[in-house]
Order: sequence, then C-alpha cells, then structure tokens
Amino acid sequence: MTHRLAQWPLLLLVTLGLSACAGTQNRHTDPVNDPWEGYNRKVSAFNDGFDNAILRPLARGYDTITPEPVQRGIGNFFRNLNYPVTGFNQLLQGKFSEFGESTERFLANTIFGLLGFIDIASMGGIPQHDEDLGQTFATWGWEDSRYFVIPFLGPRTVRDTLGFSFFGYFNPVSIAAREEGIYWPIAVDLVQIRASLLPQDEAYRNAYDPYVFLRDAWLQRREYLIYDGNPPAPDYDAYLEELEE
Repeated sequence: MTHRLAQWPLLLLVTLGLSACAGTQNRHTDPVNDPWEGYNRKVSAFNDGFDNAILRPLARGYDTITPEPVQRGIGNFFRNLNYPVTGFNQLLQGKFSEFGESTERFLANTIFGLLGFIDIASMGGIPQHDEDLGQTFATWGWEDSRYFVIPFLGPRTVRDTLGFSFFGYFNPVSIAAREEGIYWPIAVDLVQIRASLLPQDEAYRNAYDPYVFLRDAWLQRREYLIYDGNPPAPDYDAYLEELEE
C-alpha cells in the first residue's frame, strides 16, 4: 500500500534473512506463490498494527479536512511525478508508442495542468500508463516470483522488491528525500494514497482471511498490470493435475 522510499538495501537483506528462517512456519494456503507464508503473515500483522495505530488515523483525518477536489489534485500531482519511472521502463520494454503517450501526458499536465494538479491529459483522451522495473523484469521473462511482504511497505514479490529498489533513482520525490533530505512530500504522498484506500477497509476487515484477501487481490492486480490489462487465462488443466497428485 505504501510508496517509494529512496534507500533500503539493508532492510531488504535483513528481511530476506528473516524469511529464510521463517520457512518452517508456513500455513501453505498457496504454496506455489506464497511459500514463506508464516513469515509474511507475521509482517502483515505488524503492518496492520502500524496502520491501525498511525497511518489509518492520519488518512482519516486527511480525508475529513481535505476537500475531495484538493485530494484529487494532490493525487494527480504525485502521479504526474511518476513519469520518469514509467517512461524509463516503457523504453526498457520497447513500448515506444506508450512512451510517447506518457511523455505527452506529462508535458500537458505539467504545462497546462498546474504542474499536474489538474489532469488535463485525461480530459484530452490521452491514456495513462503505469510501468515499473518489476513489470519490466516480468516482460523480460521473470514471470513467476514468490510473494513477499515488507515491513511498512506491504505486499511485493521478490521480483518487484528488487525492481522497487531502483525506484528512488528516478522518482523526483525520492530523489529529493535522498539528495536534499526533504521528506515531507513522501509523507504527504503516503497519507493521500492511504486515504484513497479507505473505501476498501470494510471489505478487507470483513474478509474470512484478510491476509489471503489482500495477497490474492495484490497478485491479481500485478498480473493485470504486467499484461497491460490482458492477463492469460488460468491453466485449469494444470491446476487439476496438481490436485490429483
């Protein structure tokens, strides 16, 4: 659920080590995609505690005092700043036509949309794309990757975790934090993203198994993005063969 921090290689090494130690505690609701389930559940519980104690109250306060048009504008602004990440990965994937559209969106929103606060591009019918290095790795052949939950940052896969580590070198908000020590834009971005997810809280909390609900929804969303909205149909024959074994 959370966003783009500039540097965390040490955190990655520590959490990878913990995940290896937690392998014997798995519950195996999805042993193929989530073999480290025991570890992931513990980190998810920690993240839920942090969310309930700090992030969700901040998001609810922000949602209460901030008019909806202002919230939409702030969200537009931060999405516009993600252009370098999306554009760079479109080039890596050979999506040159989409790169042109993303460039057109960025220029239109930056110049005519008050630095992106007004989404002029969408009004003009220019499509929005979302690419990152995790998606690039997938298009290069790394299609299957283990589900992996990171403290504070939430759901990922190993592939997307490695891709995320490069995010801070292209996103202006992360660059400002890393190079200039300016962290408040990250905090604002984090809170506005969490506020946008408040309508989903009830479904998550009322799910039979909230952990499985979030994991499966996140993995499906990632697959949708990787295949640009056209994921392959499930291989039911292979699934039935696994059940018979």
